[in-house]
Amino acid sequence: MKTLSKRLRVAAAAIEPRPYAPLEAVALVKTNATAKFDETLEAHVRLGIDPKYTDQQLRTTVALPKGTGRNIRIAVITRGEKVAEAKAAGAHLVGDEELVDTIAGGAMDFDLLIATPDMMPKVAKLGRVLGPRGLMPNPKTGTVTTDLAGAIAEFKAGKLEFRADRSGIVHVQFGKASFTPEDLLENLKAVQETVDRNKPSGAKGRYWKSLYITSTMGPSVEVDVSALQDLKFGE
Repeated sequence: MKTLSKRLRVAAAAIEPRPYAPLEAVALVKTNATAKFDETLEAHVRLGIDPKYTDQQLRTTVALPKGTGRNIRIAVITRGEKVAEAKAAGAHLVGDEELVDTIAGGAMDFDLLIATPDMMPKVAKLGRVLGPRGLMPNPKTGTVTTDLAGAIAEFKAGKLEFRADRSGIVHVQFGKASFTPEDLLENLKAVQETVDRNKPSGAKGRYWKSLYITSTMGPSVEVDVSALQDLKFGE
């Protein structure tokens, strides 16, 4: 078993084993993000769902109002005049069948993949490569579209795709340690509202089981979900 570093032991010792008020939790995680780089903050949501059933799966997108703080690398699979549109919109990689073959060979130098509908029959063969990484384009998440410029702009501005894993846990980034606690909280609130709004039809019983937030190199802190749900922004 890996031994915790002295820095992490000290940080973890200051955290009480209880749910914290949302702003207090965010501020605590931010304080403990003491690495020499700008750490990413993540939310880990345990839900009362069993994703092996189709009516208990969760896959959607969230638009973080304060952005992600990341320079996201977007790849686009398209053809014809759409290639120029994708490049002009700032896509990191753009191509047609040749890019499909490159990805099939294991080269995935991107964080998000968008495809136009006419290319999906070609993209379909990448399911085994992209599926486990959560990178398969999907119309429901806005990653299969003819509006490439709009989609690229949205994802670069702070739109993120997320899904529940096999254990019913959602892992989603919601900002950087350099953000203010208030901005991080507003992003976290957007994640909570999105999870609630997209509750699977087959979910039964207690939907939210727990919510923990953490930074890349820091200890996790439990958040009071009810208090987060009660928060109101923009009023």
